[in-house]
This record gives sequence, structure tokens and C-alpha cells, in this order.
Amino acid sequence: MAASKDSVLAIDGLTVGFRTDGGLVEAVRGVSLDIEAGETLALVGESGSGKSTVALAALGLLGGTAVLGGSVTVDGTAVVGAGERSLMGLRGRVASMVFQEPATALDPLMRVGDQIAEVIRNHGDVPAAEARRRAVELLGHVGLPDPETRVRSFPFQLSGGQRQRVVIAMAIANRPKLLVADEPTTALDVTVQAEILALLRRLAAENDMAVLLVTHNMGVVADFADRVAVMNSGLIVEHGTVDDVLLRPQHDYTRTLLAAVPRLTVAEVRAASAEPDSSTIVERQASDLYVAASKIDVTFGRGPRAVHALRDVSLDVAAGETVGLVGESGSGKSTIARVVLGLIEPDAGEVRVFGSSLRRTRRRALHRLRAGIGAVLQDPVASLDARLSVADCIAEPLLVHAKGIGRAERRARVSAALESVRLPAALMDRAPRELSGGQRQRVSLARALVLNPRLLVADEPTSALDVSVQRTVLEVITELQHELGFACIFVSHDLAVVQEFAQRVVVMRDGRVVETGPTSVTLSHPETDYTRRLLAAVPVPDPMVQRARRLSAATGATA
Repeated sequence: MAASKDSVLAIDGLTVGFRTDGGLVEAVRGVSLDIEAGETLALVGESGSGKSTVALAALGLLGGTAVLGGSVTVDGTAVVGAGERSLMGLRGRVASMVFQEPATALDPLMRVGDQIAEVIRNHGDVPAAEARRRAVELLGHVGLPDPETRVRSFPFQLSGGQRQRVVIAMAIANRPKLLVADEPTTALDVTVQAEILALLRRLAAENDMAVLLVTHNMGVVADFADRVAVMNSGLIVEHGTVDDVLLRPQHDYTRTLLAAVPRLTVAEVRAASAEPDSSTIVERQASDLYVAASKIDVTFGRGPRAVHALRDVSLDVAAGETVGLVGESGSGKSTIARVVLGLIEPDAGEVRVFGSSLRRTRRRALHRLRAGIGAVLQDPVASLDARLSVADCIAEPLLVHAKGIGRAERRARVSAALESVRLPAALMDRAPRELSGGQRQRVSLARALVLNPRLLVADEPTSALDVSVQRTVLEVITELQHELGFACIFVSHDLAVVQEFAQRVVVMRDGRVVETGPTSVTLSHPETDYTRRLLAAVPVPDPMVQRARRLSAATGATA
């Protein structure tokens, strides 16, 4: 891929290795690519393929253990070998980055408006009042509601989608020529994801920005990219237009990736008089229920600013059953998961786990009850202690609930848990920061499974995983569920995964359950307009279909 003279980003023969105690580990091997103004190149591949390393190298953001070769040029400025002073002048002004995890990209102690203003003032002689005015303007530009109020918010007061919009506002604050977006829609629900992609597309067109998009979501690639480069083991194995790569793949690896993408099947909306297939309805006995939550209300705060997170929500899950919770950001699905885990006490209603009331169970009995629950939280960076090794992170539940076992047995069970999520035991002594996002998510899953739980509560457990690893992990959970018979609450924004994995689905909106039933019926024949809108927002890995959808939406908007 020879770079043209108009390339905003030109990478030629890039090699990256990382110095470790065991020697130099190669991450990128001879990668060459270029992106012109107004063009989007998607870099795809499995976790650990090197795609995020290439993105970080483009902005000179690799750590001191990195050894680089080849060349990287951004708007004519060399990055490889450049000093920190030169790179600081480049970042945020000529090139910006949207990081994979907005929660860690934002300073939790600063208001979001101050963080945007800081980026503006770092690259220009701009008065504080003017920078603040522009911060409000940028928040409105990225579609954040009530920007004059939100500019004073702290990151924890915003939803995941809102935080991602703040990160994008910071990235475009100085109208950069290159935007590097590393998994910009990870963990966002499908409607917010569609809005973020439309926003990025509009901003790229308005500012004639070159965009390097790093993602594992082939539907996002089909919806947003002009060209695609496929990476495997540090090499680019296929490159071409989005139509050629997704519709006419040439390399076996690309075909394998595409074959692993879960496909959502949606039938025509059934008539109101139609009845669901009786074969999908399972008789459920109260004695079989591992979770029985009834009429749950949860309110955060008091007075006029109180947020009603859950309103009269009921949920039950039987042994060996997987129930999928879906809905937009802020719909309450993660809140009900935390209520079941006992992390949030409801204002009204009752939660029974394994037949025992969480509200009435005390100390030792509650400790024993919790030993039967495994949890995978949404953010693997925040849920893994950065001070511990991978082995120690996974062993934490054993230290709390299985104190009688020795160090050797504990290490053996950690190794088995890693193997169950398809990670090598060699990772045990690494720190979480040394792993990719997908690897950290699998470590979180291994920790949740290490006690062989009776109930698994998984909040976006596959959001950071590439499609092939996602399929493997879901197969692992399914196999273990058949073996151990545990119940599973599966919170996800990926409706195709829910359709494939869950037996029943609960659709939530604004803290209420709006639709529920067997997955094969509810997602194939939705009864509510809200569920139909969710399904319509799911991107599919076909660029022709995505272009037709955008055209139809634009035509409908102007009609």
C-alpha cells in the first residue's frame, strides 16, 4: 500500500516489539497503510492481532518498552523517533484519538466542560470564557442534550453513550486532520451506536478528516468504512474496498472472521391475533427459579432531580436458563443486574436468589449465598485490580469463599479457569494492563467462573471481544452451563448475540419492562415499536444493506 502525496496518515514498513523479561515480543510486523483526507480506513482482526498497537503507534502513544521500526508520518510530520515536545504539538491539534474506554479516558475529578476547554487552550491562546463557550458548542455539536447543563457534569453523572460523545467532542475540539477511533462504539446500545456512527460520519465529512477506525464489529465496518485492512498476528493479510473485503473476501482468515459474526434474524411483524409457537414456551416451577425478583423499584437521588432507574420490574430466571436483558443506555438493565447481585438495595419489591430473600438473609448465610454467584462487570479495566497479577485477580473469589484450599490447588484452578476461556496459562503472571481489551474481558469471565457458580450475572461480557473470540467464549459459557446447570442473566446491547445465546429476552426502556418472552418469538416477531426500532438499528456486515438503510433514513427524514 504505497502512500500518496495527499495521505494524511502514511505508515510504511512499521514494526513494533515490546521488551519483556523473556525477550522482545513482536506485535506488528511490516505494516504499511495510508489514509487520505475525508477517507475512513477500518483496521480489523482478532484480539492481539496488533490493530490497537498500530493505532497507538500512529500518535506516538506506545510506552517506553516499545521498540519501533519503519516510518509513520502524520500530515508530513514524522512520528517514529520524534521527541515528546513535537508529539505534544501534534496530538490534539493535527491528530486526535477516541479511546476504547471513555470511562478511563476522562478525568473523574474534572467537569467535562473543563476537560474540553483544557484541550482547546493547550493548543491556542484562547481565553477561559471563550474555551468554555466552545466546550458548550462542541457538546451540542456531538448531540449531547442540554449542553449548557451537561458542561458542568462529572463523567460519572453521564451514561456510557454520553461519555463517548464527550470524548469525541474533545477529539474534534481543534478540528484535527486525522481521527484515530479505537472501538468507538464498544458497549454502546444499538441505537446510540447508530447515532455515534452517524455523528462521526458527519464530522469527518464536515472537517474533511481522515479516520483510522479500529474495531471488531463488522457491522460498524460495513456502515462506516471506505476501505478495510485485515490484521492477523501483526501482519496485514488482506486489504481492499469495504465491498470487496466484506462481500468478496480472498483470505481464509477474513472468511473465518466473517463466518463468526452473529446474524440477527428478523421476520415480518406478525398479526396481532397470531400466537407464539407453543414449542418455545417452557413451563417454569417456582422451585426451579434461581432468581425471582418481583415489583422492583429503584430511585437514585431525591427531590426534583431524582432518577427513577427501575419501576415495577419483575424478573425470574430458572436453573440452566439464560435470560437476555436488552434496551437502550439508561433503560435500567445494568441496574436490575446489580440489584440481583445485592449491590443495590431496591426501594420496593423483593429479590429472592436460590430461594432466599436478599433483604432478609444475614451475614454468614449471605456470604454462602454469594459464593454461588459469579459476576462479569461491563468495564474490565475498572473491575480488575491493576496492582495484582492476572492470577491474583482470578483467585480473589477463591481467597474469599474457599479459604481452605492451598496455594498449589488455587493456582491449578486459576489455570483451569484461564483454559476454559481460551487463554494460555502463561498469562497468569502478567498485569492486566499488559493484556488487550478482549483478553482482560476473558480474565473477568474466568474470575466469575472459578467458583463454578450456580448463577452467572454477565453485564456486557462480550462487548470488548472480537467476533471469533466472542463465539468461542459464548460456546464456553454454554458448555459450562450444560455441565453445571447454572442460571445466567445476560445483559447485552448486541441483539444478534442475545438471539443466539438466550432462551428468553426482557426488553427494557426507561426503567420498565416493555416486552418479554421467548427469544425466538420476541426478537423475530416484536410486538412493540420500541423493540422494532432497536432491531432496525443493528448494523449488518453488508455495506450495500447499510448504504440502503442510510438512504432510506435520509429519504424518510426529508419526506
